[in-house]
Amino acid sequence: RHYVKTKISDDVIGIEYAAMLKNIYALAAGIAHGLGYGDNFQSVLMSNAIREMRRYIKHIYKIKRNINNSAYLGDLLVTSYSLFSRNRMFGTMIGKGYTVKSTMAEMNMVAEGYYATKSAYLINKNQEKPSRTPILDAVYKVLYEGKRAKTEFAELTGELD
Repeated sequence: RHYVKTKISDDVIGIEYAAMLKNIYALAAGIAHGLGYGDNFQSVLMSNAIREMRRYIKHIYKIKRNINNSAYLGDLLVTSYSLFSRNRMFGTMIGKGYTVKSTMAEMNMVAEGYYATKSAYLINKNQEKPSRTPILDAVYKVLYEGKRAKTEFAELTGELD
């Protein structure tokens, strides 16, 4: 018999924020894919995304948590790497040069990360001392400020370690 092992967490707020952020990072992974970045860049992007997620959530709701648990890291990875992820698909189209409007019309599905990007960005920027969120900021600029994905991701590569 096969069973799924479940864990109970008291971090309902942190997991909700992680669920929001993973959609944004999946958009970023899609944009990078659409721009032609390869697997090595994707791995660096996701490594940085989990650190950015940790900073963001810790800043918003500071409790002890293991961000490497599947509710955080596992969800981020599957959403960002899956070819069936609506958010990754949305990002890929943006990276290939589609506009937000044409991507929405073409997909005919909701990519939650599009709406989550604005919310997460504004929540962070309205903090007394915002977290450092270069990936979130790059996605926001592309989707909401009309910045070129190629330019923003070229700049982002200098901010990733």
